[in-house]
Amino acid sequence: MVFEEPEKEIRPEDEHDTEKFEISINFAQNGKVWTRNEIEDDDGIFSFSVYKEIDHESDDPDPETISECLKRPDWEKWKMAIQAELLSLNKRSVFGPIVTTPENTKPVGHKWVFVRKRNEKNEVTRYKARLVAQGFSQRPGIDYEETYSPVMDAITFRFLMSLAASQNLEMYLMDVVTAYLYGSLENEIYMKIPEGLKMPEDLKSKAKEICSVRLQRSLYGLKQSGRMWYNRLSEYLLSKDYVNNAICPCVFIKKSSSGFVIIAVYVDDLNMIGTQKEIDDARTHMKEEFEMKDLGKTKFCLGLQIEHFQDGIFVHQSNYTKRVLKRFYMDKATPLSTPMVNRSLDVEKDPFRPCEDNEEVLGPEVPYMSAIGGLMYLANCTRPDIAFATNLLARYSSSPTRRHWNGIKHIFRYLQGSIDLGLFYPKNSKCVLVGFADAGYLSDPHKARSQTGYVFTIGGTAVSWRSQKQTLVATSSNYAETIALHEACRECVWLRSMTHHIQESSGIVIEKEPTKIFEDNSACVTQLKEGYIKSDRTKHIPPRFFSYTQELQKNQEVDIEYIRSSDNAADLFTKALPTTVFKKHVHSIGMRRLQTCEKKRLYLFQGEIMLRYSFS
Repeated sequence: MVFEEPEKEIRPEDEHDTEKFEISINFAQNGKVWTRNEIEDDDGIFSFSVYKEIDHESDDPDPETISECLKRPDWEKWKMAIQAELLSLNKRSVFGPIVTTPENTKPVGHKWVFVRKRNEKNEVTRYKARLVAQGFSQRPGIDYEETYSPVMDAITFRFLMSLAASQNLEMYLMDVVTAYLYGSLENEIYMKIPEGLKMPEDLKSKAKEICSVRLQRSLYGLKQSGRMWYNRLSEYLLSKDYVNNAICPCVFIKKSSSGFVIIAVYVDDLNMIGTQKEIDDARTHMKEEFEMKDLGKTKFCLGLQIEHFQDGIFVHQSNYTKRVLKRFYMDKATPLSTPMVNRSLDVEKDPFRPCEDNEEVLGPEVPYMSAIGGLMYLANCTRPDIAFATNLLARYSSSPTRRHWNGIKHIFRYLQGSIDLGLFYPKNSKCVLVGFADAGYLSDPHKARSQTGYVFTIGGTAVSWRSQKQTLVATSSNYAETIALHEACRECVWLRSMTHHIQESSGIVIEKEPTKIFEDNSACVTQLKEGYIKSDRTKHIPPRFFSYTQELQKNQEVDIEYIRSSDNAADLFTKALPTTVFKKHVHSIGMRRLQTCEKKRLYLFQGEIMLRYSFS
């Protein structure tokens, strides 16, 4: 993803280009300006940055500098946070000797960053100050080599939650204090001398500007810091007999005679899933090696709220959804039953057609892209029900119009009526992977593109899904469905590898049967089962779309089966559906309401009390 964060506002001479820009929702505080036609979100960075803006947005923003902290009534708390950070830096021996800056060396700058950490109820739990290096001035090949650092993806995390529910396992969360400071640097890096460091006696006569301090640890802000921390943690866990795999490098597993523990790593957040004894052992040896915060049972992680019920695990983003609605002034809107209106078959009357020549593009003051980013974070984490609508409207980010903005508000109205909707992973369910694939033929009639949609469930609840416009022009519905199945099979291969590795390493018995993928186009299913037959209707379809899926079927990795369109859950990801059909598919992929789960817990509790009373 590429996006700009200019330090200046749009100049008057650039007014004729203002339709290319959009100010961020916190523009008054951070001055960020998005460039509409340059932002992509294939890696999720843009949607995550918007999530952080919404998550931290309030009437009382965090201070930017120490001078701002001094003017605030809560200065004492910020002062304690600053002192704690300096003590931590000294404890980890981050700073080496202060020396005269070597020739041809450009020391990096530094900056204080202040943030108030909040819990799932948006309550302030901790004041945090960080001294960070300004890594943007680092030079590749001189100050750093490799920067890649893996993190656990959302699909793997959802699978681990489904595994915890189906196997009745425990889930605990631990946080590494100043994690990056444990990593050692491989390059010589010098930093401008920060406030608080005393100049040595032999350098007091020299100007501070010509001196710098050598960094010995991977300070926050350096480009390689994340990689250095991951390498340090990985080496320690592997030395303790944990195993991991390149398929999911952030999942470490240790099996013993009495059970197992899985440590899922997301930077400095460690989720531990497994049997109680093995989790307790893992917590003990992690505390021996690193300074840790034991946060108990996992209830809030990566913006997800996790509820542990007697009959399963429920994951949702109710509080974030409320903040999104409030931030875009839709918290008082009238609720709607679906996220999108039914589209007209007449191309000229389609409300989501591209911007026309005589149509006005929204100005930079309308937060279209920020709204898309906020919705994408929901759609990618816990709300597959809005995936198609969000994907469709995201196509027009470069030149949105009032019609497209009304589509955004329609999704907000749907969210207003389904704030507490989330994914429910039931206990003692059969841990079997099942897929559904579908295509929306000419979903984008203006560019002759179809829509790929697929969803994979475990125990009846979604763990992986996608709604995406196809990059090829499909000349028939059969062609579009073949492409959709091809994409679903690619995802299935990775899902099987990931889930089998975790289960086998944990000692969980699995049945290595082909994964069923359901498709509602009978001709497509027949062709893939019986082999590619060249005819006037199929000769234009590249054989690779048939060959790959057929090879997987031959190796008994997948099994393509026909299903009626009315029962195909992937329909949810390819088109706007009537209310009844939409709700049916939402329920079929394991989406439930929090209040329903809580009522069920109350009924179970009341039943348990009555049972005890009858025996007493």
